[in-house]
Amino acid sequence: MNFDYSKKSIALQEKLKAFIAEHLLPVEHEVDAYNLDPKNVWTKWPGLENLKAKAKAEGLWNLFLPTSYGDYSAGLTNLEYAPLAELMGRILWASEVFNCSPPDTGNMEVLAKYGTPEQQKKWLQPLLDGNIRSAFLMTEPDVASSDATNIETAIVADEDAYVINGKKWWSSGAMDPECKIAIVMGKTDIDAPRHVQQSMILVPMDTPGLTIVRHLPVFGYSDSPEGHAEILLDNVRVPKSNILVGEGKGFEIAQGRLGPGRIHHCMRLIGMAQRSLELMSERTVARKPFGRTLDTYSSIRQDIAKSVCEIQQARLLTLSAADKMDKQGNKEAKDLIAMIKIVAPNMALKVIDRAMQIMGGKGVSDDTPLAHFYAAARTLRLADGPDEVHMSQLGKNTIKKYTKG
Repeated sequence: MNFDYSKKSIALQEKLKAFIAEHLLPVEHEVDAYNLDPKNVWTKWPGLENLKAKAKAEGLWNLFLPTSYGDYSAGLTNLEYAPLAELMGRILWASEVFNCSPPDTGNMEVLAKYGTPEQQKKWLQPLLDGNIRSAFLMTEPDVASSDATNIETAIVADEDAYVINGKKWWSSGAMDPECKIAIVMGKTDIDAPRHVQQSMILVPMDTPGLTIVRHLPVFGYSDSPEGHAEILLDNVRVPKSNILVGEGKGFEIAQGRLGPGRIHHCMRLIGMAQRSLELMSERTVARKPFGRTLDTYSSIRQDIAKSVCEIQQARLLTLSAADKMDKQGNKEAKDLIAMIKIVAPNMALKVIDRAMQIMGGKGVSDDTPLAHFYAAARTLRLADGPDEVHMSQLGKNTIKKYTKG
């Protein structure tokens, strides 16, 4: 395995670092304060569009899309994009500046791979241009959605349309004022074999019958302006042309969508952990309890050392998964993808927790990004499948590998 980055990736890393240092870090506290202020909930920080325009002009746009599409795609491999996702992960809202935010990234990949020319023109191009946002509606409150075959939302054919009924929640991005389209997963045939009952369909957010029931905060954070929502679908009617690929293809699309998305999540987590390590390291030489700076205490040095090891272990494992996806495809990389989804969020939580402890009271305040990092990392032990699901499948595959015959 050779994880040396390509010249293209290295050049983009340097360009991205410089852009973040010049344009994002100076306004980080201003943006965070704006997003945390209840008066501004579900509105955009006024300078965001200007930052996006600058990023687009500099070619730092749609970096996630693994194959070239349109004028704005960098056409990077997963391995080439991974360190860029890590850099963006250092600031929670940075990804949107470069049009690399979830769930838009996954939705754009789905539309690029599976959408018809008409669907791509209507929804993919505005997403690629950064003019709209999107949501992905799969998880449901009334069933164990960690098993996606359990979902109960009904997608029923009716002449030239489909009628959708169901309830979704943790629909990330749905609260965003620019969210215009949702990809909804539901069942078109409950009598079909288990993994071909599901379909995915495009539902504009202004379709009659689609109602945002409530906002779902995470550890008290609204995550404005994107947020997470519970959504009711009550006799929502959309044209048959809105189906993605065809009936029964939903599970197949979902599996293809989640592979790259897990790489992105894990690299952003590594970015959070890396920045946490840097913040706690800086703190150790700035604080002097009991006549000695913190960096002279053995326990502090051990916390720093363990964090360095764990971050690098997770980084290399994630790069290995990205490399295998590029070379052999998502299916062959499934065990590595499961490993990183188990390892990265738990690693980030440990490192962020150490950073908060070393920072003291400041570490749990809004004066640093650590508390919000912690909330995000803890959520990612559940998003895209909880730890237990990945461990169960990885354990099953490992046992099978070593007990063949």
